[in-house]
Amino acid sequence: MGGDVETIGIAEARSALSWWLQAGVDVAIQEDARDWLKPNTPTQQATAAPPPNIAPPSHDTLADLQSWLASSAQLPLASATARRILPHGPEDATLMLLSDAPALEDLASGQPIGGESWELAKRMLAAIGIAPEKAYSASLSCFNAPGARMGDAEREACAEIARRHIQLARPKRLLLFGDGPARALLGKPLPEARGHVHKIEGVRTVATFHPRSLINQPSNKARAWKDLLLLMEDES
Repeated sequence: MGGDVETIGIAEARSALSWWLQAGVDVAIQEDARDWLKPNTPTQQATAAPPPNIAPPSHDTLADLQSWLASSAQLPLASATARRILPHGPEDATLMLLSDAPALEDLASGQPIGGESWELAKRMLAAIGIAPEKAYSASLSCFNAPGARMGDAEREACAEIARRHIQLARPKRLLLFGDGPARALLGKPLPEARGHVHKIEGVRTVATFHPRSLINQPSNKARAWKDLLLLMEDES
């Protein structure tokens, strides 16, 4: 047919394949022509998705809950390909950090907030006089599940688990990192949840930007600082 043929390496091929999968191109194009105007037969019609296999968090101690999070397949976004990141930190912590679902940088560090985001989080903690080891860190979902979307059922289940988590961890204060925790636990997107003191399971709570977001948009750091000051104000 003429023209030069360019070859690509394995890494580039994997990258292209990943992009196609994310775009929804996950089947081969058929060679035979298809009659797009032909009515669907009963076998072609989509069937309703089964309800998510989610169990309620019925646990009496923080250790019980942590063990359940570490092993259960009946958790929101659980799948054969999802990778699990567990919470860490002390009971009765000065502060509990509840963040969005783990990202790739968190997987490498093995903690809910990792990499450059954790370095920034540590500086944020230091600014309000809290040592990192005095904070309890957890995620709204303990799974990194690329491509998965959190539906209403999963969000409600995550919120129920998070509330039980807060009850058992017994932190003095709670900081919600990102839009996901704000929507799940406060029923509001982050812009509406910020700038106010909330109570979740009796714990003084403030929502702010995830450190990952602050790295991408440093202009929001001044707003995040106001959120931290609001969190640490003395309760009257």
